[in-house]
Amino acid sequence: MALDTDFVRGQFPAFSEPSLAGQAFFENAGGSYTCAPVIARLDRYYRQRKVQPYGPFDASRLAGEEMDEARTRLAAMLGVATDELSFGPSTSQNTYVLAQAFRQWMSPGEAIVVTDQDHEANSGPWRRLADSGIEVREWRVDRNTGLLRLEDLENLLDERVRLVCFPHCSNIVGAINPVVGITAAAHAAGAFVCVDGVSYAPHGFPNPGQMGPDIYLFSAYKTYGPHQGIMTIRRELGQMLPNQAHWFNADTLYKRFTPAGPDHAQVAACAGIADYFDALAEHHRIAGDAATRTSGVHDLFRAHEISLLQPVLDFLSARNDVRLIGPRDATLRAPTVAVELQGPGAEAAARLAEHGIMAGGGDFYGVRPLKAMGIDPDKGVLRLSFVHYTTRDEIDQLLNALDAVL
Repeated sequence: MALDTDFVRGQFPAFSEPSLAGQAFFENAGGSYTCAPVIARLDRYYRQRKVQPYGPFDASRLAGEEMDEARTRLAAMLGVATDELSFGPSTSQNTYVLAQAFRQWMSPGEAIVVTDQDHEANSGPWRRLADSGIEVREWRVDRNTGLLRLEDLENLLDERVRLVCFPHCSNIVGAINPVVGITAAAHAAGAFVCVDGVSYAPHGFPNPGQMGPDIYLFSAYKTYGPHQGIMTIRRELGQMLPNQAHWFNADTLYKRFTPAGPDHAQVAACAGIADYFDALAEHHRIAGDAATRTSGVHDLFRAHEISLLQPVLDFLSARNDVRLIGPRDATLRAPTVAVELQGPGAEAAARLAEHGIMAGGGDFYGVRPLKAMGIDPDKGVLRLSFVHYTTRDEIDQLLNALDAVL
C-alpha cells in the first residue's frame, strides 16, 4: 500500500496555515513540522496539567502519567525496554552528558573512535575527551564521495578502543551507514557503540533494540514532535557508566543521564508522536505490536521518499555546475541533499525563497565533513531536505525553482 499523502498532510496544521500557503518546505533536516497530536497534547498539558507531576491530586497525577506514557510508548516503538529510553533538552546536550560519563569511566591511554562525517554534536563532545588523556582516533571519509569505509574502521580498532561513535546518516552526505555491520565490528573488538540518528530518524524510526548499538540518539523536533532529545542506552552500559544526575536518582536508569529536571510538558507531548504513528499504521492497515507497526510505517516513509528523491538526484547529477554530495542512488541515502555551488549556499537558498522554496544554505554544523571533502565551510552548501509529507507537486516546484536559480 502506498503512503496516503493526503491523509498524512491532514495530520499537520502547517499545511492548512494561510501564511505558509504556496511554499514548499525543503529544510526539514533542520526541524520538521509538528503533527497535530503533539500540539494537542502540549496545549492540554499547559492548560490542565501545568503543575509538579507525580503528586496525589488529579492534575499532578495525570501529568506524571502522560510523561510515563511518552517514554513507555516510544520505547516500545524503538524495540528497547522502557527504562532504556530517556529524554533531554536536545541531542547535543544528551551527547555532552554522555561524554562526561565516559570521561569519568575511561582511563588515560584508552581510546575512542569518532568520524569526520558527523554533525558536531556527535563529534565535538567526544573529541574533548583528549583533554583527559583519552586517545581520539578519527575514522575519515573518502574525500571524493564523503563515505565511510568499514575496512578503515577495522584498521582503527584494537583492545584499547572503548567506544565507536558514528552517524546513522550524515546531515551533509546523506548516505545511510550500515549500523548493524559497523556495530558488529565494534562489538567484536570489545567496544561500545554510539549512533547519532538525528538525520535518519525523521525518515522512519529504526529499531535500535534489534540493530544492536549500545546508544542511539535522535531529536523529537525533527521527528514531528517538540524540542526534546531522545536517547536509548542499553541497561548494562547505562548502569556501568557513572551517574550524571542527582545522587538519589542513580538507581533509575532513565534519570541517570538527565542532570536537570526534564521539561515536563514537552516530554508528555512526545506521546503525540506515538499517536501519529499509530494513526498512520491504522489508516494503512499495518497491524502487530508497536515495533512491528513502526517498522511498517518506516517502510512506507522510505518507499515514498525514494520515489521523490531519485528525480532530484538525477536532475542535480546531470548538471556540470554543481557538485552533488553523497550517493546518486536514492535507495542508498536519506532525502537530505547537499550540493556545492560556485557561490555561497546561503545565497542560492535566498534566491529559491523567491520561488516559494524554503531551503537552507551554510555549514549546518558539519564543518568537519565539509573540510574533509575540500569544501570551504564559509561558502557552505545548499541543502535540500524533505520527509514523507512532501508531495510530487512540491518536488516539481523545487526542480523548476532550481532550474531558474542555478
